Amino acid sequence: MTKLRKADVVVPALLLLLSFVPVVGGVVRLHSLSANGSATPEDARFVTAPALVVIHVIAAIVYALVGAFQFSDGFRMHWPRWHRRAGALLVGCGLVVAVSGVWMTMRYAIPEGLQGPLLFWVRLLVGVGMAAALAKGLLGVLQRDLAGHRAWMMRAYALAQGAGTQAVLMLPIILLTGPVLGLTRDLLMTAAWALNLLLAEWLIRRSSALG
Repeated sequence: MTKLRKADVVVPALLLLLSFVPVVGGVVRLHSLSANGSATPEDARFVTAPALVVIHVIAAIVYALVGAFQFSDGFRMHWPRWHRRAGALLVGCGLVVAVSGVWMTMRYAIPEGLQGPLLFWVRLLVGVGMAAALAKGLLGVLQRDLAGHRAWMMRAYALAQGAGTQAVLMLPIILLTGPVLGLTRDLLMTAAWALNLLLAEWLIRRSSALG
């Protein structure tokens, strides 16, 4: 068995780094909800129905962390059985993330400063798009269309990693000026998903061009 190349390790490492802030934020949110039913003002909407957000956060953490290793060529070639088993788990977790995200967007009373009309509709599109991408990716592997499978799974993961890119875009502003609210928040969060999808599409086309 040949050794892993540097690139085989760099890709998961970068994706894990991108996941760091959302994962820590998710853990803090779970702790907040478990602390005698109390929560921060931003999380207050979850207190009356915490089960869904708990499921969403746990599924999202698993999806982000385990999914980081699925896009390394070396990991796939060295441990194909692990790749398949992890993939099955990730499809389930990804669908939970997408469906619960749509449900929370529609059902939770989110303050207008944290979600305006633009972000409301973008979140719905992201959730539906992620679920559709996972379904297409699963269909691709069942039909042995491995290129299509990989492309759709990359799109799904790019959408799921929106929170990571949002942290990259928003943290500097938060540290300099304080909380980002209103239309500025909506635009930055939307831009994060758009950037992720653009990068995924570039990588997909680059992979196709290289054969």
